Amino acid sequence: MKRQPPNVLRRAEQFLSDDRRVITRLFIPGDEERARNVIHRVMGFTDDLVKSQMAEVMRNFGGRHRHMDAVLYESYDSVQHLMDTTDVSDDRRKLIGAFFTQEYSIESAALFNPSIVAHPDQSGVPENHVRFIMSLRATGEGHISSIVFRTGMIYPSGRMVVDTVSPYVAMAKPDPKARLPRKEFFHKLIEMGAYTATAGKVLESLPESFDVGCLEQTIDKLRGNPDNGPEYDETAEHMLWLARSSYQLQFPNDCPTSEIVIFPVSENDSRGIEDARFVRFVDDDGSVMYYGTYTAYNGYRILPELLETRDFSKFTFVPLNGRFVQNKGMALFPRKVNGEYVMIGRLDGESLFTMTSSNVRFWNQATQLRGPKFPWEIVQIGNCGSPLETSEGWLLLTHGVGAMRRYAVGAALLDLEDPSRVIAYSTEPLLAPNEREREGYVPNVVYSCGAMIHNGQLILPYAMSDSATSVATIDVDELLDYMLDR
Repeated sequence: MKRQPPNVLRRAEQFLSDDRRVITRLFIPGDEERARNVIHRVMGFTDDLVKSQMAEVMRNFGGRHRHMDAVLYESYDSVQHLMDTTDVSDDRRKLIGAFFTQEYSIESAALFNPSIVAHPDQSGVPENHVRFIMSLRATGEGHISSIVFRTGMIYPSGRMVVDTVSPYVAMAKPDPKARLPRKEFFHKLIEMGAYTATAGKVLESLPESFDVGCLEQTIDKLRGNPDNGPEYDETAEHMLWLARSSYQLQFPNDCPTSEIVIFPVSENDSRGIEDARFVRFVDDDGSVMYYGTYTAYNGYRILPELLETRDFSKFTFVPLNGRFVQNKGMALFPRKVNGEYVMIGRLDGESLFTMTSSNVRFWNQATQLRGPKFPWEIVQIGNCGSPLETSEGWLLLTHGVGAMRRYAVGAALLDLEDPSRVIAYSTEPLLAPNEREREGYVPNVVYSCGAMIHNGQLILPYAMSDSATSVATIDVDELLDYMLDR
């Protein structure tokens, strides 16, 4: 008898984009000459006109941002080098800043590809409830992707109550004093094919850990060395590019989680931070770290990267290293297995692989797990987030691409002690786009970047055609019975 998939309850909860949630970005209207022309015109304003114009700016935009004055001063500082004088009043500085500032709606296009984990703060939570954090991929003008968050409570029944979303959005800039380990930097240069004798000379002059400023100073100091070969500038450029791709973001401790936006700030992710897969990782000593594997996109190439946080206030971003760090959609297991980190990846673009490592940032061992098998996944398969531990094995949610590029969600069960061994799998999709879900920015797609188990239920947030996000629940025992055919 053909096995019947478990009952999937599509819940009423939905996460929709809100184009009123805006950040500010520097706006330069053309080349330096045009920028100077704008500054010259504003410098010609009378004091009364400056005052009235600033009042209008604050009336129209002041209530949309928590720290409007700081935003305007920062924009002014970015063009101050084009000024002919430093004798400028505060109001005029802010007004000049306003002409070089624009708003950007981070969610104006879509809010999709969710990942959900238990919140680091479970204080005061009733029995059989859990507080959660959900990450979502937000896209705005130009299809630039960033990471935003929602929080709330999951009840014993699986009902989800979402906290009120702040109308404000908070950004953070990289800490220029963040330290980079010299040894890891050396290995990454080798993997990039960028290590040269010149790079070796620079590394020898650096301390065991260094920041970007220290690297810049060292490169400048050695630039005049007569022993430098013709490749010096190219090597220096590669080293600086790598250093700037590792950074930290610190948000105020009292900043509501829903205000935080991780917006592209490095050369690697200048065109988007895509499809973050978060996992609550418990180390052997019981300490907890939240990891997020994501894809950085600069408009030309993708680069798998890793973010780390303990409190969703301070985030560290580093490249993932190793010859098997390829393609998109990597998902880390929530604990070590047999003393090693384990990750699911898709190295060849169509099949799933199990990767193991003694270092969460370096991945040089991989075994193929399984390839496309059934019609609904025959084009390619991938993961839908980190595997979830059950008594029967690691529950790995998968996505498959079938005819007409339809994306559907399935599952596989992996051995607890040997995650490279598949115990069972779903022969049919658990979730496929219905008539309500198939229309959107990218039609015929349901997709998730991470689920969680609570009170015997699989809580599965999923994107609907790359436009909005909904939630489904599945009884875990029912799912395992279906997969194991018992």
